[in-house]
Amino acid sequence: MEAYNNVDGSLPPSYDVAWGQDPRFCKHVHDNLHGNIYIDPLSLKFIDTEQFQRLRELKQLGFTHMVYPGAVHSRFEHSLGVYWIASQCVEKLRSYQGMELGIDRFDIQTVKLAGLLHDVGHGPFSHLFEREFLPQVVSGSHWSHEQMSVNMVDYIVDEHNIDVDPQMIKRVKEMILASSESSPPRSSNEKSFLYDIVANGRNGIDVDKFDYISRDCRACGLGCNFDFQRLLETMRVLDDEICYRAKEYLTIHKMFATRADLYRTVYTHPKVKAIELMVVDALVHANNYLEISSQINNPIQYWKLDDTIIKTIETSPIEELKEARELILRIRRRNLYQFCNEYPVPKDMLDNFKKVTVQDIICSQKSGGVTLKEEDVAVCNVKIDLTRGKHNPLESIHFFKDYESQEKFTISDDRVSHLLPTSYQDMIVKVYSKKPELVEAISEAFENFQLKTYGIKTQVHPTPDKKKRRYNPLV
Repeated sequence: MEAYNNVDGSLPPSYDVAWGQDPRFCKHVHDNLHGNIYIDPLSLKFIDTEQFQRLRELKQLGFTHMVYPGAVHSRFEHSLGVYWIASQCVEKLRSYQGMELGIDRFDIQTVKLAGLLHDVGHGPFSHLFEREFLPQVVSGSHWSHEQMSVNMVDYIVDEHNIDVDPQMIKRVKEMILASSESSPPRSSNEKSFLYDIVANGRNGIDVDKFDYISRDCRACGLGCNFDFQRLLETMRVLDDEICYRAKEYLTIHKMFATRADLYRTVYTHPKVKAIELMVVDALVHANNYLEISSQINNPIQYWKLDDTIIKTIETSPIEELKEARELILRIRRRNLYQFCNEYPVPKDMLDNFKKVTVQDIICSQKSGGVTLKEEDVAVCNVKIDLTRGKHNPLESIHFFKDYESQEKFTISDDRVSHLLPTSYQDMIVKVYSKKPELVEAISEAFENFQLKTYGIKTQVHPTPDKKKRRYNPLV
């Protein structure tokens, strides 16, 4: 359904683009998670650009669909979802506390644009691109998709001559960077709560998580008992901070727990990590010829980079891409790096944990029939937490007792259900063999490393066919 504009294409004088948002004058999109989404005319100008449409070619969960076939949703639909929940969030605050908070049309449009554009600079293959690939090919890389999103926003505005208030764009970029370590000073100290809606660096509760947790659970066929609508209905701003009704602390905990469960069962599934390790190796092999890393700082080139680069590698006859091409072929034929074993680091050793490297495993090999090399082994150090490291996320969230109360407070551990965990972070070391014939040797070297480092090891038992191994962590 196209927007109902005047004959000359302009909006009726009675219609205010950002205030009230009459659905008749908006683009209507049906989303499989949120139902009907109504996109205002200014946001539509950003969506109808090749730079934003690129997000259709970025799978939200990278190669997770190779294990969970339904996980083929894209950054495009996620961005529309974040736009919509951000819109609902700020509209509800205006409805409940509008006079008190001074939320105006400028604020509403700004928050919606921040939600829409927060991932416009995201790299291919989920977070693998910036966390695993770039550090191997760019020395001291501090590149982040948040900063690239900010650069892309500027580029889109300039390239497409979008008529938008420069102050609005400035605040949109500040909101996108609000949870990053390089978050800039805010242009206004007023209405700080607006900066916590899309990307919340204060306590981790934001509409970005609301969407991807619900969307990823649905796509992977997992149950999701976290109800973000409940939080939207009960939130309230006190002292320039979004607070939540105290009785909703379990709802908030469910959000963090569901996210952690997704990390454990989906994002870091052993097969998913094996495929990701192979993709990283393929990209590293292809980087010199395709010059992938040289495109990351130039929006003019960067927006052309998406998940289809794998098909480029796979179908190219160029000799320089042979090694990368063979790795992609192995993935297609399910000839993956072999999972050897994993080790959950004991809780009392987390504070002093040092990332395990390939060299650590090789140096732990005892004399045997084969000599392991660095190119034979792959190691993943997987951290799973509730967004606050080893700390309880509820400690950084403020609550209120009821809607008449003006007092905000935190909920201490001794007031939380005893059924909830007392540990909030796991560190799991996963080890893989790049060659099937070396699984045994690498597994034994990893066990030796565990004994030497932690004084205990995980036991690995051959299955009856003696071709595969299964693990039984003893912690």
